[in-house]
Amino acid sequence: MVPISVLDLAPINEGSTAALALHRSLDLAQHAEKWGYRRYWVAEHHSMPGIASAATAVVIAHIAAGTRTIRVGSGGIMLPNHSPLVIAEQFGTLESLFPGRIDLGLGRAPGTDPLTARALRRGRPDASDSFPQDVMELQDYFRAVVPGQAVRAVPGAGLSVPIWLLGSSLFSAQLAAALGLPYVFASHFAPDLLGQALDLYRGGFRPSEFLARPHAMAAVAVFAADTDAAAAFLFTSLQQSFVNLRRGTPGPLPPPVDSMEGRWTPTEKAGVDAAFREAIVGSPQRVKGGVDAFVRRTGIDELMVTAAIFDHGARLRSFEIAAGTAS
Repeated sequence: MVPISVLDLAPINEGSTAALALHRSLDLAQHAEKWGYRRYWVAEHHSMPGIASAATAVVIAHIAAGTRTIRVGSGGIMLPNHSPLVIAEQFGTLESLFPGRIDLGLGRAPGTDPLTARALRRGRPDASDSFPQDVMELQDYFRAVVPGQAVRAVPGAGLSVPIWLLGSSLFSAQLAAALGLPYVFASHFAPDLLGQALDLYRGGFRPSEFLARPHAMAAVAVFAADTDAAAAFLFTSLQQSFVNLRRGTPGPLPPPVDSMEGRWTPTEKAGVDAAFREAIVGSPQRVKGGVDAFVRRTGIDELMVTAAIFDHGARLRSFEIAAGTAS
């Protein structure tokens, strides 16, 4: 079985706080370490009332300080929101504090709405156009300093921080192949181009100083419980949240409901079903079968699972069950 990892957005529940969300993320990470997960990644999103991981590097430090062996990283840092030097310094600092445990996943989307993206990018509306150049600049900051180098990342220079490229389309698959970097596909919310992206990545891969052969990971939503009905009940929180996002009214993660009937239009239901068609929802047996089938079909080298579950105990149980699929 392939290694399994966690993708966490530090969900803020209705009636709760960001502080509690971050405390629960650390608790989940500590359990994930015990259950044998390889990586624990958090994602950069902004101006989202239901997500507490906006200051991603700070959250990574929080998680890494409370764990001992699990790799901790970003899934991802939205590089066009930042200067490459700042990210090199942040992740150089993290690698200095937690050597051998830090991953740097990079995306080119803003991770937010257009108005917030403009506030983040401060007059650089076309920042995503320079993504390939920014990735290579960031790589340079992690290399050993050369004589006469005027700008350097301190800390950062000379440190080994693995860089991954993330994507939900074909762009980053081709860029990861060209640069010889590991690649992650966001099939947990945008599965349409999963197969095509993996084919492009593998077919176009060029060996590099970082990687001799292609290494692909995919993220999927896994909602597991002791019964299929219980897992489907937990899944309704994410379904409601996605409908609210599509309506332009994002909010905290809502509690689950017995039925989605009357809570979405037929068009909204079709959109949710399409976005989460790779989601694996059910009992331990169903989840095991779903994960095995997904790994066989895609041929991925690693699997990353995510789940926005309202009840923390149920969330822990879901990830415990998912961990069992790797055994």
